[in-house]
Amino acid sequence: MTYTLTEPYIELHKLIKLLDLVDTGGQAKLLIENNQVFRNGEIETRKRAKITKGDKITIGDAVIEVI
Repeated sequence: MTYTLTEPYIELHKLIKLLDLVDTGGQAKLLIENNQVFRNGEIETRKRAKITKGDKITIGDAVIEVI
């Protein structure tokens, strides 16, 4: 899936919640804390990591390309 960024960046936990990959923001934060979120192939542990155009987020089978 793709996400079109309209601002300079979006915080990682907000992106996960916005795309309905989880039901709550707390669940998004738990995914990140439990090392289940990858940013450009590397584990991302910062909930408020600034996701920008060109980033690729992977959570299980879901792949999000930020454009």
